[in-house]
Amino acid sequence: MKAFNQTLSRKDAEKRIPKVRVEIDTELMTLHHALMKKDYKTIKLCKQRLEKLRKEMLLLEI
Repeated sequence: MKAFNQTLSRKDAEKRIPKVRVEIDTELMTLHHALMKKDYKTIKLCKQRLEKLRKEMLLLEI
């Protein structure tokens, strides 16, 4: 049963990884625009979201 649950988790992770990559790319684009406009509030929010996405990606890739 444990192996079955691990297999399901792995398949879920494999489906989530491409979505997280798209979210990271989108957030990086938003950060770039905020940096160009010197919008410090948006810069801070983007950095926080990118940190969360980075941690999620690390967990998914293990």
